[in-house]
Amino acid sequence: MGTLLGFDYGTAKIGVAVGQTITSTATPLATLRSRCQRPDWDGIGRLIALWQPEELVVGLPRDLDGGDTEVTGQARRFARQLGSRYRLTVHMIDERLTSMEARSQLGRAPKTIEELDAVAARLILETWLRERD
Repeated sequence: MGTLLGFDYGTAKIGVAVGQTITSTATPLATLRSRCQRPDWDGIGRLIALWQPEELVVGLPRDLDGGDTEVTGQARRFARQLGSRYRLTVHMIDERLTSMEARSQLGRAPKTIEELDAVAARLILETWLRERD
């Protein structure tokens, strides 16, 4: 039981959410911009130090038919790097349609594209929390 961080991986930016296993809820936290196609490891490290999660969850990009996308391999690599850098267990979960659902839940155009990514990360994390039970 404890705190988790969820990630909506993208090559240009990564949405981050924080969640609790006891409530199975999550909150959008931040969107970190990648630099030269590399994740903002300093920003991720600061969030991990601040929230001290027990585990991490990364969304796995999939096509509507369930097949890999051109970003699927990169998301898997990101998840492996997270685990080795921070010595935390990393779970992956299918993230199909999370960006569309995030737009729908916002009920309006996002204030910034970063807001959309953080909400998508919340949806990814909440899906994992529900499915783990």
